Amino acid sequence: MPVWLSTLLEIIKVTVPALIVFLTVYYLLKQYTETQLRLKNAEVAESRQGKTLPLRLQAYERLSLLCERISIPNLVLRTPKDGLTASEFKVALMIAIQQEFEHNITQQVYVSEQLWEILKISRDDAVNFIGLVAEKVPAKSPARELAEALLQYHSSRETSGIDKALLAIKKEAGVLLS
Repeated sequence: MPVWLSTLLEIIKVTVPALIVFLTVYYLLKQYTETQLRLKNAEVAESRQGKTLPLRLQAYERLSLLCERISIPNLVLRTPKDGLTASEFKVALMIAIQQEFEHNITQQVYVSEQLWEILKISRDDAVNFIGLVAEKVPAKSPARELAEALLQYHSSRETSGIDKALLAIKKEAGVLLS
């Protein structure tokens, strides 16, 4: 056997086991670091969840309160009517809805885009409802007549946009807690 061949075989005898050991160690270290990285990411996500969960729950509470405050019965009872005409009362109700919505606009950061869209639709539904009922009441009549008409028409509705928004809030908050 030539010398170069025996030297090559000796190099292969030493290199192959070293290469096998190297690849085994590399694979084990890679698995270990990936597992540690996953654990660290899970820990960070849990920590982040622990910090944002109370804020998100508070946002759902505030948005529920928003819905309650702009619901027609509550809005009519809470908005002063004394000395106002139906047309002035209509404007006062719409301004109250807009102010309530603007007061809670920052809560959109903590909820899904779909829920925020539902809330905007429910706000628009309340405004449109007031506008439609106000068309049936003479503009110069006392605000009390518009208030009574709003309550009467509202009681005959099966569901309103506000009801759907409250349901969506409960559903999203429930998913967050489960």
